Amino acid sequence: MIEYVVVALVSLGLLFFFGTSLGLLRLPDFYTRMHAAGKGDTLSSLLILIGLALYHVGQGDHVTLEMGLVSLKMILICIFIFIGSPTATHAIMKAGYDAGVPHWTKESESENT
Repeated sequence: MIEYVVVALVSLGLLFFFGTSLGLLRLPDFYTRMHAAGKGDTLSSLLILIGLALYHVGQGDHVTLEMGLVSLKMILICIFIFIGSPTATHAIMKAGYDAGVPHWTKESESENT
């Protein structure tokens, strides 16, 4: 049963990574691309790591200390990603704003075509 949950979590994580990649390629400006990268990267990393932590715990007949510690480390990595990724994305976007990177407008799209 736990294998189905793990497959679902990892598959959803990969789907969100794919969506993030499409967002980086298709969105029109720096700010929307950073938004896609920050949100999609955080969620997909969390889903995949939680799935792997569940898989690791569900491997044996009983949970050993080593299994628990590895899963705890994966959960701690999730917490650090959850805190660090949005903070880094915000800092990069603020640096772009301070550097004067222009926002996307419909007029700027019509000028490019």
